[in-house]
Formats: sequence, C-alpha cells, structure tokens
Amino acid sequence: MVLGTTSRQPVPNSLYCKRNGKPVANNTKQFRWIVQLYQNLDWMYADHLDVLVAGNLFWYPVEERPDIATSPDVMVVFGRPKGDRGFYLQWKEDQVSPQVVFEVFSACNSEAEQSRKLLFYDRFGVQEYYSYHPETNDLYGWWRRERKLEAIEPIANWVSPQLGIRFDLSGDMLRIFRPDGQPFASYAEVNQRLQQERSRAQLAERKLSQVEALLQQYRKKFGELP
Repeated sequence: MVLGTTSRQPVPNSLYCKRNGKPVANNTKQFRWIVQLYQNLDWMYADHLDVLVAGNLFWYPVEERPDIATSPDVMVVFGRPKGDRGFYLQWKEDQVSPQVVFEVFSACNSEAEQSRKLLFYDRFGVQEYYSYHPETNDLYGWWRRERKLEAIEPIANWVSPQLGIRFDLSGDMLRIFRPDGQPFASYAEVNQRLQQERSRAQLAERKLSQVEALLQQYRKKFGELP
C-alpha cells in the first residue's frame, strides 16, 4: 500500500490556493507571464525617461486612505520618471494614474476579486485594462470611452491605443507584438538571440581575419599592386 493514496476524486487546484495578503503569483505559468509582460514593456520604453513600467507595485490613489489600494501585476505610467518606488502614491506623482494595467489571473483568483479589480481601475482613471488567463488562453480588455471603461469586442488582433502593441489569439497561447512587429520574447529567448548574433559576429570576424591573412600572402608573393 502506498501511503497517502485514496480512492477519492482528485482535489481541484483551487483548493490549494493560499491567501496571505501579498501580491504574488500562484503558479509558474502566471509568474512567467507577469515577468514577460513587465520585461518586454520595460524594454520597449527603455529610452523614454518619462515612462514608468512597474510590476507588483502597490498603487494608492487617495491621500490618507491606505485602505484604498491595489497592486497591478504590471502597469505603465506615461509622464512619470523612471526610478524605484516603495509604493505608487498618486498624490506624489502629480495625480497621474497608471494609464495601462495588466492582470494575469489563475484558478486562485475568484470572480469577485476580478470584478473588484475592474471596478477599481474604472473608478481611478485607468485608460486600458487587460486581463489574461494563461490556463484557458482567455484575454479580456477594456478601454476608456466617455469616462468609463468599456469592453473591447472583439479583442483578437486588437492594437492598444496607448502602447501600440497587438494581441494575437490565433494560436494555443497569446502572442503580443510590438509596434515594430517584433513579438514579445522571454529573457531566455532574447539571450539566445544575442548569443546567435554574437556567434555570427565572431564568425564574420574570423572570415575577415582569414581574408586579411590571404591578402598578406599575396602581397609577400607578388608585391603591392600598382
């Protein structure tokens, strides 16, 4: 007999969800998507000193109301300088609210929690809000029209007005394309491309050295050309 085995039905993953009040991912896939969104958006705006890209940063929109807060998985704020922050205190940020926010949900995120997020972002001035569910490949989006967030339908191939990125749902997993047409990539994929470019550069350098050596041989044998 194997200890711990029973004839009971499998336990739903949602029963293993832990709630400790901290804004962390519940599984590896969710975490990977949060990191990829943050890194690619941060790379996109690396040369823009007035664009803040942050992840898991508590946002407090109302002074002296610490009970009113949320922590977007990823947020983009135009018009605010880059730099580390312990919190995003909106009254200290010229009252600029994040314009674009992303949430990556898992089975541990309840419908009530998701609804609260939408209401918060609608109330406090977010211009675009995107929620992605990697386990089901479902993407939802809202954008502000006439002072309120409205659902984006259809969202397949939607291009973000603020970011210029395009959402492709034609495959098994969401793909996001930059304004220049390049797809969002993981750190490992970017590093692999860099290694490939470095290898090509080293190969080209070796070939150039071989040509220069051959040219030196010709010069020694035949002298300088007139």
